[in-house]
Amino acid sequence: MWRELHDGGHEGEAVEAVTGEDINADGIISAKPGTKTFRQAATQIVVADISMSLDNVLAVAGAARDHWEVLIIGLVLSIALMGLAASFIAKLLHKHRWIAYVGLLIILYVSLDMIYRGALEVMTAS
Repeated sequence: MWRELHDGGHEGEAVEAVTGEDINADGIISAKPGTKTFRQAATQIVVADISMSLDNVLAVAGAARDHWEVLIIGLVLSIALMGLAASFIAKLLHKHRWIAYVGLLIILYVSLDMIYRGALEVMTAS
């Protein structure tokens, strides 16, 4: 994700590959992407799904802490939003890249907080 945020993606190469024109005048036209097999596409979808799910579970679990009701409502809401608003969120993130940085910082904060609290629990239990 950092590469896409930092580099701004490879939109010019994608346009060159689709149109077959040398847009940036570098003398090289990007090659058209190869076709994927069903297995490759399914594997890519499963990996993306798992990584996004872990992301959501981490964020919701960190926010809910010891409140099971909040955890369940948060996970249901998270799944619903990812299913219903995924394309809208993708367009929004593409248009306003700073939102992705804010999300990254929130996830970093929640994960570090969970590590810290977990370490304290382990140390006090000993």
